[in-house]
Amino acid sequence: MPGGLISTFVSPLLPPLLLLFLSSTLRSLSVKMVTPQSLFTLFGVYGDVQRVKILYNKKDSALIQLSDGNQAQLAMSHLNGQKVFGKVMRVTLSKHQTVALPREGLDDQLLTKDFSGSPLHRFKKPGSKNFQNIFPPSATLHLSNIRDGIGEDDLRLLFSNSGGSVKAFKFFQDRKMALIQMSSVEEAIQTLMDLHNYDMGGNHHLKVSFSKSTI
Repeated sequence: MPGGLISTFVSPLLPPLLLLFLSSTLRSLSVKMVTPQSLFTLFGVYGDVQRVKILYNKKDSALIQLSDGNQAQLAMSHLNGQKVFGKVMRVTLSKHQTVALPREGLDDQLLTKDFSGSPLHRFKKPGSKNFQNIFPPSATLHLSNIRDGIGEDDLRLLFSNSGGSVKAFKFFQDRKMALIQMSSVEEAIQTLMDLHNYDMGGNHHLKVSFSKSTI
């Protein structure tokens, strides 16, 4: 198929995989920036990622295994066509059924990671509010679990230092949550990957998700 994409039926009885292909002429620019952890964070907005494998001989492609078919379809529908690190993401179902972990000592060991026991899964708890807050990528991000004493200037600086340009900011009344608007959807995607679960001290880790609201 054009662009190196594949479309293959995956049994609903097994956790399906997604194939991610980063399409751009700027090939060498973003490959170094993409890691299993960053893909876990981004695709984890739409499902509980179990394993991620960046292909050793094709580092602009990755296999991402989610918990079930619904999560895989959700991630594919929201992330296919979005831009990250200057590249367009092409996401489709993979012909593979599972991501195999590499044997110890192989060169691709750092390119494959098992996240099945991660405490950062958003949808592991039945009835979690995260199920009600699944939105497409947007320039506006929702921040929660903000530590007491952290002000607007602190958060603006944090997100600016991540390489983005903050256009607007708004605290919720309790100041434990806020909205922050980046200059583009691509910037918001990149800052979410960088700053979700950021350690703010005092046992507070910043939670970042896409918002349907605007400021």
